Amino acid sequence: MTLNLFLIFVGFVGLVWSADLFLSGAASTATNFGIPKLVIGLTVVSLGTSAPEIVVAIIASEEGSNLLAVGNAIGSNIANIGLVLGITAILIPVTIDSNARNKQLPWLMGLTVLALILLANGSALTFNDGIILLFGLVLVIYQIWNDLKREDETYVKKIVAGDQSLKTQLDSEIAELATLSKQKGLLFTLLGLGLLLISAELLVYAAVNVAVLLGISELIIGLTVVAIGTSLPELAATIGAAIKKQEDIAVGNIIGSNILNITAVLCIPALMGGASIELSQLVRDGGTMLALTLLLALFAYGFGRKSEVTRLEGSILLAGWVMYTAYLINNA
Repeated sequence: MTLNLFLIFVGFVGLVWSADLFLSGAASTATNFGIPKLVIGLTVVSLGTSAPEIVVAIIASEEGSNLLAVGNAIGSNIANIGLVLGITAILIPVTIDSNARNKQLPWLMGLTVLALILLANGSALTFNDGIILLFGLVLVIYQIWNDLKREDETYVKKIVAGDQSLKTQLDSEIAELATLSKQKGLLFTLLGLGLLLISAELLVYAAVNVAVLLGISELIIGLTVVAIGTSLPELAATIGAAIKKQEDIAVGNIIGSNILNITAVLCIPALMGGASIELSQLVRDGGTMLALTLLLALFAYGFGRKSEVTRLEGSILLAGWVMYTAYLINNA
């Protein structure tokens, strides 16, 4: 047991470090090759913080632990809203910008409901369900891509019109990303990806062993231990963005990561053999994910108030996550 717990710890540290390495390398590489910064934000940053969930889901499904992959996807969404956003808002109240509120959040709510419907259909994820989730991901990327193109056009028009402050800001942001040469950027990207795979392999191996030794379902391990570990990059990125007063990145990171968890992560066990979940588990875990998502929407739309997650609301989100996790542990 001690060895397995040590391997879990090593896997967590490896996931966080390798995800950061991969993110730095990929961002620098994309910048060095002239990819627009908004496209980098959509693809590289979102993928970088969600890479642990994606890689863990692939490794777990390959080894026949599909329930662990399902638990990781659902549990990460619960942890991202309850734990990550809750702690961030308690430290620094988080303002939610109009783009996240009006464009990204509706997609998250719709995809959350879709995932629950697919899971409830015979309480199993099938190959066809995986295709549907992938199609949902394509639709989201298509819409956000169009939004980004329009935003890029606005940036260009303002710069051409002589908005020197905007040009200075844009140049500064690009320079901050381009901290590595092309060679180092590619090396960091490949090294980070390789370490991600190794760390995920260690984590899944040890987590499955712990589940067997304690007689606990792989789903519970995925919902708790693995979900918390793979949400650490989101916690670091969200708190860091909030401290820098970049609330749009903080909330956008949470929403974008949860969208990827539902589409890019949950589709993996569906495509790689399928996964069955009991109805009671779906109500407990899927219901918690939906409830926290709806709470986030309630705080975001604000009903006439300033659209933000306050310290009180962050405390509510965190308390919800703590009670849910305590219930899982007590009834494991």
